[in-house]
Amino acid sequence: MKKAFLSLHASIFLAGFTGVLGRLITLNEGMLVWWRLFITSATMAVIYFISGSLRKVPQSLHFKIAKAGAFVALHWVFFYGSIKYANVSIGLTCFSSVGFFSAFFEPIILKRKLDWIEVLFGSLAIAGIGLIFHFDGQYGVGIILGLISSIFAAIFPILNKNLVSELPAGDLTFHELTWALLILTLLMPVYYTYFSDGRYLPNGADFLWLLVLSWLCTIVAFNLSLQSLKKISPFAVNLSFNLEPVYGIIWAFVIYHENQYLNSSFYYGVALILLTVTLQTIRLYKRRTLNEV
Repeated sequence: MKKAFLSLHASIFLAGFTGVLGRLITLNEGMLVWWRLFITSATMAVIYFISGSLRKVPQSLHFKIAKAGAFVALHWVFFYGSIKYANVSIGLTCFSSVGFFSAFFEPIILKRKLDWIEVLFGSLAIAGIGLIFHFDGQYGVGIILGLISSIFAAIFPILNKNLVSELPAGDLTFHELTWALLILTLLMPVYYTYFSDGRYLPNGADFLWLLVLSWLCTIVAFNLSLQSLKKISPFAVNLSFNLEPVYGIIWAFVIYHENQYLNSSFYYGVALILLTVTLQTIRLYKRRTLNEV
């Protein structure tokens, strides 16, 4: 069990580093995501080719997987856009609003009753982001992009809810990321018409960090989380991933000293967001305990 928890938190710690890498890599957000998807998909394709373990996808699932892949691609583009236009701490803090959007989208998509407690907790998280926005208007564009990213991030697991029972997690991830790469490639001409900075290829340092992002923070982190699932319940894994923004902000403070540019309003906002995560964690834990009695 101890090894499983170490694997889980190692995967979360690596996931938290993605925001820092988004600032280290000098490509714009569109090309950064394209190269991340390309390297990850190509690496997984080689692994599956050697192992021969990839399962064929039923025809009925192709459109659903493609739709989920599109949401992954858009989430990553807007997430890294938030970091580029603001900073790592702002981008990761905005990611905490996923719960707010999930509270609305999940009942709509899955056709279940709206949970007003979830709406309340999500609203508190949005209030925390409002405090952060208040302290400096220069981060306005980054915050807006971060909130849009959170909308896509909230919808993605809802779309995956029925898919995870149809395919092994690794196979599903490979197919979704491959579709994400294809869809983003098709969108690139439009993207570069309006947002081009003239760079298509990473320089040497960028390519090194892209390998770290694709291999360590995507493939290795994913495999570590899967290993932890052998001993830890999915419920505990999902709750633990609430720490990802916290780890990411710690990375940003240590590497970029972003705490020097943030005043008390930022910390009040983060404290409010962490409070909502804690309350929701306690609520879900109690609900699960009651269901098991």
